[in-house]
Amino acid sequence: MGRAEERRARQRGGHRAAPRNRSSAGSGKSVIRRLFTWKKILGTFLGLCLLGIGSFIVLYLVVDVPKGNTAAQRQSNVYKYSDGTILARKGEVNREIVDLSRVPRKVQLTFVAAENKSFYKDAGVDFKGTARGLINTLSGKGKQGGSTITQQYVKNYYLNQDQTVTRKLKELVISLKVDRQKSKDDILAGYINTSYYGRNAYGIQAAAQAYYRVDAQDLTVEQGAYLASLLQAPSQYDWAVASDTGKRLVKDRWNYVLNNMVEEGWLDKAKRDAMKFPVPLAPKGAPGLEGQKGYLVDLANKQLEQQLMDQEGLTQSQAETAVVDQGWTITLNIDRKKQAQLEKAVKEELTGKLDPKKRKVDDHVQAGAVSVDPKTGRIVALYGGVDYYKHYLSNATRRDYQPASTFKPVILAAALESNAQTQSGKPIDANTVYDGTSGRDAVDNGRKVGFHPPNEDDQNYGNITVQTAMNKSVNSVFAQMGIDVGMDKVMGTAKSLGMDTKGMQAVPAQTLGSMGASPLEMAGIYATLDNHGKKVTPSILKSAEKKNRSAEIPDPIGDQVISRTAADTVTSVLTGVVDDGTARQSVANNPLRQGQQVAGKTGTSDENKSAWFTGYTPDLVTSVGLFGEDQKTHEHTTLAGATGLIPGTGRINGGGYPAQIWAAYTFGVTDTAKFNLDTDQGAAVQPTKTPTTAPPTSETPSQTPTSAPPTSKTPTQTPTQTPTTKAPSQTPTTRVPTPPTQTPTGGITLDPLEPNSQQ
Repeated sequence: MGRAEERRARQRGGHRAAPRNRSSAGSGKSVIRRLFTWKKILGTFLGLCLLGIGSFIVLYLVVDVPKGNTAAQRQSNVYKYSDGTILARKGEVNREIVDLSRVPRKVQLTFVAAENKSFYKDAGVDFKGTARGLINTLSGKGKQGGSTITQQYVKNYYLNQDQTVTRKLKELVISLKVDRQKSKDDILAGYINTSYYGRNAYGIQAAAQAYYRVDAQDLTVEQGAYLASLLQAPSQYDWAVASDTGKRLVKDRWNYVLNNMVEEGWLDKAKRDAMKFPVPLAPKGAPGLEGQKGYLVDLANKQLEQQLMDQEGLTQSQAETAVVDQGWTITLNIDRKKQAQLEKAVKEELTGKLDPKKRKVDDHVQAGAVSVDPKTGRIVALYGGVDYYKHYLSNATRRDYQPASTFKPVILAAALESNAQTQSGKPIDANTVYDGTSGRDAVDNGRKVGFHPPNEDDQNYGNITVQTAMNKSVNSVFAQMGIDVGMDKVMGTAKSLGMDTKGMQAVPAQTLGSMGASPLEMAGIYATLDNHGKKVTPSILKSAEKKNRSAEIPDPIGDQVISRTAADTVTSVLTGVVDDGTARQSVANNPLRQGQQVAGKTGTSDENKSAWFTGYTPDLVTSVGLFGEDQKTHEHTTLAGATGLIPGTGRINGGGYPAQIWAAYTFGVTDTAKFNLDTDQGAAVQPTKTPTTAPPTSETPSQTPTSAPPTSKTPTQTPTQTPTTKAPSQTPTTRVPTPPTQTPTGGITLDPLEPNSQQ
């Protein structure tokens, strides 16, 4: 025993220290040190590197450049109605291969500037982008990183758009070999001749004709830069159908391409600065897609592409290439009988009355409609326009027109869902009384917010209930209600119900429906209300299959996004719009009505540029929109005076043609099911006589409402009977007010009081 040990033993009472337990934590650390020395870590890393290099060498030796199969990959897509009968067969490839010498040199360079500035210097692959794509694929993140022109050409011509590790590795190897075997000009020619540009155009020659009606050899640099920009997202960037966001993005992309050319010394800066964006010409419809077929096929393709993007991580361009002419058999939810009835209703109630030769404005009238089964979310009928060949942009899905007062139910839904209160602390419900004075200043905690919208025809209502305000579409009431609820909550509810609120500001003006929305979007929102608050995302896809695979179609019915009571209360209130309000003449009193319960809302925008009726029975939701569009400039224009019923000045209101189309279609395809509502509020559940109890507390308690709350039940009587509810005292009860001689202006969304000016 050493001296030190003896000393420690004496300190412990004379006992010698026990030997350490080497199986304790100390020994564990020792094992870790032995297993993970820096030499072993380095050796393992080098070994893995050598294994990877060896595997790649073997892969390089094993994988040969296959024969080009781009043409063989193009197979007809078959589209079917829900009952399995053929709707359309699309797959005739519009392609003409052109030699690179027939494409102007600077146009060639626009594609290099857009996709791969190092094209003439690289080895055909982007190792960083490929590695990123492999990692994303393995981790399930999806979208592949950037790739070279050579890789994109290989993917288009030799492989496919599958997002698998095997396909990506093959792409890498084949790209390296192709870059060694072919000249850069051959690769570039292959790339621009095999890429998909949208409008059923494959290759630069077909694209030049589809977008500018010129041959590839006659393209300008500006036009070439646009075609090169298209490859990132052909449908989204097609000027004819692009949203405002899409147009902004493609312009940004176009500028990016030209600026890159200047940076690379391929384009003189002065010439570049003088260039203007080359707006493409209007498209021509693809063969076999006449009438409504093209609109149905287009939406089916878009929804399938979105599924592939969501589920497989494809980019928009990859998804389009994977869907268009790829041998899919796509069955739609479209019901043949309902589709035929919707087309018939539009023709009989509207388009058959238009005569552009007599009235120029008649050429500006565009109709769009979407019909949805609220229990399944299936789109059972759709009207996109007069003809896919004549009007390429689908009016059923366009989002560039205001939904106007059809947005008001969303405000009420937000109030009910959030248990909102008025400025004086009263709960907001169907019986809450508001000041319906036209142009009154909306206030927030006693402070004027600078928003004072007029009512239709500047009509004053005094103190009225929310029910009556909905029936008569009183702007001043809903402007104040939006502020009471909080516009952030209103827009949050709109998003929950299915509105795309991206980029929208939560400001009081939105209470008038001043944002953009499509009939498809509004049908989804109202279907969610009809479905007792469970989210409905309308789907046109029933199934999509091709050889060795099928696409997963998600359930259109989602989660509960607002409470059943809130949704059902809105439905109950909206029955008053039909039976006692702006849709009474065209819907409630329609001779085709056979006792169906109906809820709905009209909408007429500022300057009469759009008119809407979105309504529903318990088993069918349909949104109909009319839009004024100049066919030459595609600018928004007024609908006033169309059909010649009131020459020059007559508004086309939401309660007119849109409601008439809705009724002619809906009453021809629905039964007499009744709403099953979990609420004690609204017109559908109120007694037929005014309650004897005191009226609800008003925002101005000392005053009595100028009209009794709407009290009619959802009609069980024949359609010709007059509803028992009294109209506001200012409103004539025996005749319809004559529309004003001028459409109000000033950016205000308006709605008619009694919209049967079409009669």
